[in-house]
Amino acid sequence: MAEKNLILGLDVGNTVIKAVLFDTAGRQIAQHAIDGHSTYPQPGYVERDLEELWRNGCEAIRQLLVKSAVDPNSIAGVGCAGHGNGLYLLDKEQQPLLGIQSLDSRAADMAAELDRKSGDLLQARCLQRPWPAQTPTLLAWVKRHALDLYAQTSTVLFCKDFINFRLTGCLANDISDLSGAGLLALPEVLLDRELLSLYGLEDAFAFFPRCVESADIVGQVTREAAGLTGLSEGTPVIGGFFDVVSSAMGSGVINPGEASVIAGTWSINQVFADKPVVSPDVFMVTTFGRDRYVNIESSATSAANLEWYVHRVRADHGDHAFERCNELVGSVTPRADDPFFHPFIFGSRLGAEFRGGFYGLAGWHGEGHMVRALFEGVCFEHRRHIGVLREAGLPVESAVMSGGGSRSQHWPQIMADVLEIPLRVAEARETGALGAALGAAVATGLYPNYEEAVAAMTRVQNSYQPDTARVSHYRRRYGLYQELTGQLRSFWSALRLPQ
Repeated sequence: MAEKNLILGLDVGNTVIKAVLFDTAGRQIAQHAIDGHSTYPQPGYVERDLEELWRNGCEAIRQLLVKSAVDPNSIAGVGCAGHGNGLYLLDKEQQPLLGIQSLDSRAADMAAELDRKSGDLLQARCLQRPWPAQTPTLLAWVKRHALDLYAQTSTVLFCKDFINFRLTGCLANDISDLSGAGLLALPEVLLDRELLSLYGLEDAFAFFPRCVESADIVGQVTREAAGLTGLSEGTPVIGGFFDVVSSAMGSGVINPGEASVIAGTWSINQVFADKPVVSPDVFMVTTFGRDRYVNIESSATSAANLEWYVHRVRADHGDHAFERCNELVGSVTPRADDPFFHPFIFGSRLGAEFRGGFYGLAGWHGEGHMVRALFEGVCFEHRRHIGVLREAGLPVESAVMSGGGSRSQHWPQIMADVLEIPLRVAEARETGALGAALGAAVATGLYPNYEEAVAAMTRVQNSYQPDTARVSHYRRRYGLYQELTGQLRSFWSALRLPQ
């Protein structure tokens, strides 16, 4: 009988689904990723085909097993992380009904309306105010604008929950996604009708399946799923994680007071704690286990902007496209009159009207200056988020950086210079999948707790110290960036399409 000494981590992003196999030391055995397709039916709408998502998940796992040539019986368990929020609906036959991604902004007006009516009450109860891609806000939008879909709905899931459901046949929501979506009263960790009523969704209570902790085993791989994926029937599958939590753990962050900066699709800036911070300015608080809280400042203002530039402007794809951008950044020397970029291609939590753009371009600037401006603009928004956490009383004196941006030869140093703190970059490239695997390792008894799993399965690859000369350079540029942002608010408002 095969020794169960491997763990499968899945990472379901807004674009890519990754299957990654790890050993009990956190070493990556093999991985396979498949790029999915988002659709944009109308301005502000970002959706995906859930059947395609499941097919891609099956194919990623199958190819992973082929690459690794391991005995599927050696896999102790499966953990899945996925992007938070958005809205994934099943109909009354438990078939896919709608898949809205977390880059969607259709519910901007609904978020503003809910905030006016119930924002203070929601902040007090779930430590989060309504925002456009938030799950309950999107569900409230569906209830008002797509009543036929609402009437057909039986189940609300998060993206990783859908993968878990297809793997096991079991429906569940985990507490990290629920709390990250403003759907749990904190610190009680409770979903109830009173909370839902603040979103105008008291009739939606039955849409939410059983609530589990992230490392709870929700089911086992079914015979059908085993046939489609190559996994062994009966392999345990855990509840899984909101990917920001998973990525932080996969980069080595688990103890109270430790900070994580994730430059991925979203700008994620978070501090772990044994109790939630209570501040109207902090974006959200999530939990993934008893006395385990993550205080989060985030927005869709990070590496998604680079993905937009590569895919939509350069019409390019693959790792080589991002390598080319890194080369371009390295080809220019920073100057005081360099152009600026606002990383608001997918909006900003500061205002639904915010737009991206390059400013201050001159005839002597080339593509390298533009891409460097994009890198810097992303870092400026991370700095703004870190400032909010500090104002709430959470010290951020150093951090571990992860996400796609951490793989750049230049981005981590720019980030350290802009944030003015030392940064460490995790050895693991696939930190989201590794964090999910850590949870599965704990759930299946390979490790007794998260602390021991993180200590055994994560390592630091590189460290970056702020460059004194660059710190003063970026401090000045950040001030100009903030001033420019304020001046453009009225212009962006005038650009908004009528609802």
